[in-house]
Amino acid sequence: MSPTDTSEKGLETLIETSLLTSGYIKGESSNYNRTYCIDKTQLLQFLRTTQPTQISKLETNYNTRFEEKLFQRISDQIKTKGIIEILRNGIKAGEVSLTLYYKQPASQLNPQAIQNYNQNIFSFTRQLHFSNDKKRQSLDIVIFINGLPLITFELKNNLTQQNVQNAMRQYQTDRDPKETLFNFSRCLVHFAVDDELVYMTTELKKEQTIFLPFNKGKKSQDNLLSPDSAGNPVNHNGIKTDYLWKEILTKPSLSNIIENYAQLVEEKTDVKQKKRKLIFPRYHQLDLVRKLLADAKNNGVGKRYLVQHSAGSGKSNSISWLSHQLVELTDTSDTKPVFDSIIVVTDRKILDKQIRDNIKQFAQVKGVVEAITEGSQQLKKALESGKKIIITNVYKFPYIVNEIQSLGDKRFAIVIDEAHSSQGGNTAAKMSASLSKEAGEEEETIEDKILRIIAEQKLSKNASYFAFTATPKNKTLETFGIYNSTDGKFYPFHNYSMKQAIEEEFILDVLENYTTYNSYYKLEKNIENDPQFDTKRAKKKLKQYVEGHPHAIRQKAEIMIDHFLEDVINQRKINGQAKAMVVTNGIISAIRYKLAFDAYLREINSPYKAIVAFSGSKQVDGKIEDESSMNHFPGNDIPEEFKKSEYRFLIVADKYQTGFDQPLLHTMYVDKILGDIKAVQTLSRLNRAYKPDKKDTFILDFVNSADAIKASFDPFYQTTILSEETDINRLNDLQDTLDRFQVYSEDQVNELMTLFINGAERDQLDPILDECKQVFIDELDAEQQIDFKKKAKSFVRNYQFLVQIRAFRNPYWESLKTFLKFLITKLPNLSDADLSKGILESIDIDSYRVERETTLAIQLEGGEELAPTPPDIAGSKYEPKLDSLSNIVRDFNDRFGNIEWTEKDKVRRLLFEELPAEISQDEEYQNAKQNSDRQNAKITFEKKLVDKFQEIIFDQEEAYRKFTEDSEFKTWLSNTLFNLDYDQDAA
Repeated sequence: MSPTDTSEKGLETLIETSLLTSGYIKGESSNYNRTYCIDKTQLLQFLRTTQPTQISKLETNYNTRFEEKLFQRISDQIKTKGIIEILRNGIKAGEVSLTLYYKQPASQLNPQAIQNYNQNIFSFTRQLHFSNDKKRQSLDIVIFINGLPLITFELKNNLTQQNVQNAMRQYQTDRDPKETLFNFSRCLVHFAVDDELVYMTTELKKEQTIFLPFNKGKKSQDNLLSPDSAGNPVNHNGIKTDYLWKEILTKPSLSNIIENYAQLVEEKTDVKQKKRKLIFPRYHQLDLVRKLLADAKNNGVGKRYLVQHSAGSGKSNSISWLSHQLVELTDTSDTKPVFDSIIVVTDRKILDKQIRDNIKQFAQVKGVVEAITEGSQQLKKALESGKKIIITNVYKFPYIVNEIQSLGDKRFAIVIDEAHSSQGGNTAAKMSASLSKEAGEEEETIEDKILRIIAEQKLSKNASYFAFTATPKNKTLETFGIYNSTDGKFYPFHNYSMKQAIEEEFILDVLENYTTYNSYYKLEKNIENDPQFDTKRAKKKLKQYVEGHPHAIRQKAEIMIDHFLEDVINQRKINGQAKAMVVTNGIISAIRYKLAFDAYLREINSPYKAIVAFSGSKQVDGKIEDESSMNHFPGNDIPEEFKKSEYRFLIVADKYQTGFDQPLLHTMYVDKILGDIKAVQTLSRLNRAYKPDKKDTFILDFVNSADAIKASFDPFYQTTILSEETDINRLNDLQDTLDRFQVYSEDQVNELMTLFINGAERDQLDPILDECKQVFIDELDAEQQIDFKKKAKSFVRNYQFLVQIRAFRNPYWESLKTFLKFLITKLPNLSDADLSKGILESIDIDSYRVERETTLAIQLEGGEELAPTPPDIAGSKYEPKLDSLSNIVRDFNDRFGNIEWTEKDKVRRLLFEELPAEISQDEEYQNAKQNSDRQNAKITFEKKLVDKFQEIIFDQEEAYRKFTEDSEFKTWLSNTLFNLDYDQDAA
């Protein structure tokens, strides 16, 4: 008996055996025509079997040159239109139309379609000699359909000291794109494969060839539901990569990719340039869409799915592939469509065009896709006229669907792009109610009506929800995620993690080069008298004033531009094409940054320009500005204009920080506080790959600490998990607290609800609400008023969320929610006087300095779980603390100025920023603040402060000695830091 064949040839044999088992036939290299790239034997066999009349005509017309002319025509059409269109639509040769591939039957109920499909010839050829010039060169395996080459393989074997890197290198160095077989769009995809990994490319460009991973991913921990790391898991039944030929390349699977996924698209690279791009789905995209379709087919309408795919991982393609296939999805009997209409909710205009372009490749788009731009009547008309895919934005959707009636007999798939931004409790409630109303309902009792309202606010049973996001919030996980009864946690239906995407080099790690800057400044009093101001608010205003002052912005602008020119442009980042985004804290700052950038770029005679992006208009320094006035072109043109090489800086104020896809963005300058999801979304604008030129990114941050950014990113690095479900008893607790204020009675709540449901006139509701309002004003002191209003809002918000996802029938809660929503609008505003007003007119900037702090690679760990939305704690009235202007300025400068500091900079940052931030996040201290009084919270704070000083005994010996040996300093520091933290939350 021969030993196991562990060679590359042995791997070929394994693949051959599997393909033969799944219905392929084996071809011969000798039958391959190298000039026209056709297996002539299989092509002619297919055409003569399936279309004998047409072939007979061509043989008559072409006579002795039949094969030559036919092959030439097919080859020319593939060169012009690409292999995908030729397979889908066939060709015309003379007066004859030829089908070159029969599609899979939509169901098993059409015998002719089944027969046609079964006549397709799926084949493979080993060691295919492809070149007329380099006759000794051969490809390891080539997949054909009806004699037309579709997929090429280069195989390597770790057991013989070669791997997938060698296979990719072989494509780059030994496979000339000028060879007809390797021309763009001649084949569907080229695979580099070994026994561990699979990579793919759709365009060979020698050394510039870009390969993408086509791997399943693996779990870094056994308890995870989804993969979160690069690579492939151990396969206990074979080679790690055999999913490629055992699953992906089976006849039904490959046909499905040809018919529903592969695309030849045209993209603009610059205003006047267009580039064709061949798209083959990544493994995670294919796996996701197929699993969603299978689940919807088996379980029907009424389910919820949460998809957590990393920013930059191709969610737009996944959404468009899913949407067009949901249109044709039938139930398990293959007779009845699962959905009547697909509604795509997005705020990305590009997605509208992408879905339209996608559909065009698979079907006639006219009558299939409609974007809602005019309101509810357009949506209603679109549904009634049979539009299958309806696209609307997150802002219009709740208002549009609220007006639609009599749709309860229809079934919907609602695909939500960036679910966390479009699915607030009230938005989802309006959506669900409008999509589930029945016409001609019978007379109801008051309780029936209330219970119907409760049911309407739940996610509709006649709709399935497909929610896509890279950064799911706790409410999003609880609303759309999968509940695991074993551990009581919520998980996404499918995950392609940031960790896996970075490891696979599909996106870049934006935290790899993170530089922080600190600002130091000194103020001076510019008036003779010494008025008093509210210290806390005054200091906050002073910091905002300093950072937004034209002098400070000019300094930071110079730092940004100098850095960009020296460290980005001069270093030829992205082959000299790199661009930057400047994230500002508001419109006024954005406008001032634009002015500062324009001025400095002119002064240094730079060829580069800046664009500013913000919504609306704003008056700054006596002049009203908007995007058009500052950029000198319409605001809608910003994405296209920014593609031009002269525009290198995009200055933004709450715009283009999510969903903006510009691969040439390399550097980001941050002058805005970013936290949680906002930090991830904003910084992820840099993560788009641009291979092979884009190798890194850079962030320069003037505001946020590295620790804060790490804390924001960690929950979304792997699979985001919600630790437990929201406790419904929070509604009981809130109701009990609200009832104790005795602002209203149960009778008043029920009376108003009865009147409201029965359509009473407005003047019958107001007396009840006004009576309760008067009690609120007369009977509650300021602290109680704040607390009542906060609790009332909390009850409404929590109820609107929980009623969507919990099975409960409590008519009084629905009545109380409705009552409180009306009452809240009646209650007076509880604004306190701003005793810091006038502070900015009383000071000037004496000096300002920005210093580079550190550059580091922020290392993410993952594994952090999200907690349910915390219940609201008691509100309290803000008590201003007055002090003189001179003292406020002195204290401000003491804390932020004195720029002769050396090591003192580090000490002050430790005392006033790092230690307070760490203690503020401490769980024990948080519990003390929320559940105890001020005195106990202070005791806990002081204990934690002592613990922190014990941790820094060796790193900050001078500060430690001062704290432990100087009791007066210890008392002052403890009191100051505690008061700042505790009073800030109270405000």
